[in-house]
Amino acid sequence: MTISLIHFNPETGTAASITATGGVSVGGYVNHSWRGLGGCATQGLFTNPWYAEKAKQFLGEGLNCREVIERLKSEDAGFEQRQCLVMDRNGNADAINGGENIPYIGAVVFPHIAVAGNMLESERVLQRFAESFVLATCANAEQVLAGSAAPCYCEGYESSLPEALILALEAALEAGGDKRGTYSASLRVESMTQAPVDIRVDWSDDSLIVDMRKVLGHVRSDGFQQFLAQLPNR
Repeated sequence: MTISLIHFNPETGTAASITATGGVSVGGYVNHSWRGLGGCATQGLFTNPWYAEKAKQFLGEGLNCREVIERLKSEDAGFEQRQCLVMDRNGNADAINGGENIPYIGAVVFPHIAVAGNMLESERVLQRFAESFVLATCANAEQVLAGSAAPCYCEGYESSLPEALILALEAALEAGGDKRGTYSASLRVESMTQAPVDIRVDWSDDSLIVDMRKVLGHVRSDGFQQFLAQLPNR
């Protein structure tokens, strides 16, 4: 199983993502966030690790999410074994949910926010994943979840995106998560105004969320924040 969430704010250009899986080192393959451009999560029965590179190129050429997905499928004879979520610079998302993946497989898409997963206990895992993130970041969460409005974000929400992403992942895992268990996770936030935040736990036997928060605690420490503040934004 792999579950992923992608977020892109068209007004600020901030891109964020989080993913988790029942295997090792998920961050080396799955979630990709590109400030000012969009994002991608490539996963599935047999992940195509090159989807992300191609998706970034196509987005940079001005293709929208649906066009990117169609190009990826047209260039991959094995796309039925893939799951891929792509979000473009307008915050729209589309997905490949290949028919040869292990159920439950699916995606839930809102403006600026999308989740996808496979080999899940149930659809509820994805619903809770998206709901938790929307509730943590949107001032009009009820309208967003009802599909009646685009997100109106809480003031300053981007500063706490890592916490919101981990909270959402925790909610998804509590809803059932992976049929096999969940052992690695990865989070990335890219903004136009500061250095990226990249947090990974490559293996955790039984405390994945605790370990993600532990790493985030070190990132939030005064010493590391002073280091990040000195890094260039371009």
